[in-house]
Amino acid sequence: MLRRSLMLAALAIVLAIAPLPAFAQNVLVNGIDPNPPFVFFAPDGKITGFDIEALEWIGANVGFTVEHRPMEWAGIVQSLKDKEIDIIASGLSITPDRSEQIAFSKPYWIIDQVVVVRKDSPISDAEDFLKAGHTIGVQRGTSDAAAMEAANGQNGRNYTLSQYDSYELVVEDVLNGHVDAAVMNDTAAKAASDQGVKIIGNAGIPEEEFAYGVNKENPELLVLLNEGLTALMVAPFWQTLNDRYRPGQVVNWSPTGRHARRCPLHETAFPLAPPTAPRQA
Repeated sequence: MLRRSLMLAALAIVLAIAPLPAFAQNVLVNGIDPNPPFVFFAPDGKITGFDIEALEWIGANVGFTVEHRPMEWAGIVQSLKDKEIDIIASGLSITPDRSEQIAFSKPYWIIDQVVVVRKDSPISDAEDFLKAGHTIGVQRGTSDAAAMEAANGQNGRNYTLSQYDSYELVVEDVLNGHVDAAVMNDTAAKAASDQGVKIIGNAGIPEEEFAYGVNKENPELLVLLNEGLTALMVAPFWQTLNDRYRPGQVVNWSPTGRHARRCPLHETAFPLAPPTAPRQA
């Protein structure tokens, strides 16, 4: 057992310091949509976030640069299939439907779906709320929207869904009373916690894993991304990302084990759009 542990530790060190193979493609286009803390706009308008910095670190070690291209989330998988972009590194969850269409890297984050209401709302029980005929906002094209559609009418659940182009617009309409609540992943909800909303509980949707999405016709890129993620997770910069974006408890990494991390409630606000960006229609 000791010998095996030492071998695994040695392998982890090799992966962290060994140069990754060069990649023939010089520039990768990453399709993004604001989803803090994975992707968001800094006060100066610069695109940043956990996924942005992680992918750029991998690129610097593999030999490619990254162009981050904003686009609507509802069409982002199709854009990858149509080869308009090369990768999706923007808080993308692994789902059965998406897995039929695109390839996924190894996972690096675990999320839950939660119910969000105004901070001054008297509502405190998420399960009862989901059975009371309320209007709930979700972002169009997300796994939480699909899961909420599928769950409506089951186990006493009764609600009307209103779909939006971004989490930012969902939160706005929770605040102005156009919808009673929102369902979104916990990272987006916690990032919006200083905007006048609160989490009242889990939405009753199974937890999901985030990974990078790649076109199935590009297996070489998928291999390099997995190697890059493996190297990143044992490099000092992985802890730097952890400290910077507070992704929470780190699942102990091993070359053969899980290496995702869960995001706890944090107080840091991550803007969903540039300060001067117009409201999406």
